[in-house]
Amino acid sequence: MASFNKVILMGNLTRDPEVRVSTSGVTICKLGLAVSRVVRTPDGSTREETLFIDVDSFGKQAELLGKHMTKGRSILLEGRLRLDQWEGQNGEKRNKIVVVLENFQFVGSRVDNDPNMAASIDSRGDAQDSVPFAEDLSAKGKDLKPVVGVGDVDEDIPF
Repeated sequence: MASFNKVILMGNLTRDPEVRVSTSGVTICKLGLAVSRVVRTPDGSTREETLFIDVDSFGKQAELLGKHMTKGRSILLEGRLRLDQWEGQNGEKRNKIVVVLENFQFVGSRVDNDPNMAASIDSRGDAQDSVPFAEDLSAKGKDLKPVVGVGDVDEDIPF
């Protein structure tokens, strides 16, 4: 039986990241993420529907998020779903679904105090290619053209 557990979300932080270090020395960062969409009601009007999601990250990623993210900032993230289960104070069993962060990308115009760069961070916490934000380049009057390097083109694509 095949299975697949992957989620990609883009939203805004609902609170400042909560960073702590476990007894084994692993950095843990907990985030609250709000993801919204516009829904059309039966009477033809529209309303915004918001989903609030808990996100856990570990290691280098947790350190980076704790250092650079604050409430209200946007983030694009990729992760997997995990079921957390515990017993409440009154003895009842509780559970919730949490996203475990695997990769993320800062979204917005300020990253590492450099307004022209965005970073994509993989599950090991390694920075991937840094790319200028389109809004920053267009504001400076530069032409935006896609850059294709060696290895960026897949010759097997049929279209």
